[in-house]
Order: sequence, then C-alpha cells, then structure tokens
Amino acid sequence: MGITKTEIFTDQQNKIASIAKAFGHPARVAILQHLFKIDSCICGDLVEVIGLAQPTISQHLKELKKLGIIKGTVEGTSVCYCIDQEFWNETSHLFASFFSQRVNDKGECC
Repeated sequence: MGITKTEIFTDQQNKIASIAKAFGHPARVAILQHLFKIDSCICGDLVEVIGLAQPTISQHLKELKKLGIIKGTVEGTSVCYCIDQEFWNETSHLFASFFSQRVNDKGECC
C-alpha cells in the first residue's frame, strides 16, 4: 500500500479531505443528521434510530469525535454526544468557500 503524502498539501486541503472522508459513510451522515434534529443524543438511542450494532455506532462516533465534528460528555454510564458548534461553523465556511469556486465556462474543455 502506498504512503499518502499529506505534507505536500496545504492544511486547508488536508482538512477538507479529512472531513469529506468522514462524510463518505452514510452511517456517519445519518448520525450527524440525527444529532442536528435532536441537538443531543445518548449513544444507545442511536442504535435504535440508525439500526446498526452498538460497536459499529461507537466506532463511527469515535471517528466523528476524533475529527472534532462532535463532542461528548459523560453522564453516569452514558456518553451524551452533540455537534461541536464552533467546528461546524468553521467547516461550513470552509466548504462554502471550496464549493463557491466557479468553473470557467468559456467553452468546451474536452
């Protein structure tokens, strides 16, 4: 397997790629949508809502938390997760800037 040369890319390019990778799995998208809908969540609730096994949900939560998209607090024996609002706002601006780039439509390219 080849080594990814992330050091040759800008911090912004690496950040966009990391976040896009997290969005690349439909379970993570579903988890984020659910968290937005209710504004907080206990992990056990996600098993019922998403329909995946607890260890699978936990792995997806771990990936989202590692990136900083969500944050969690311990409440007794449960962990309550929510969207990290500051991270989400920064990410929204980052992707808005990326997607606002315009294609040069001065003619056919191919």
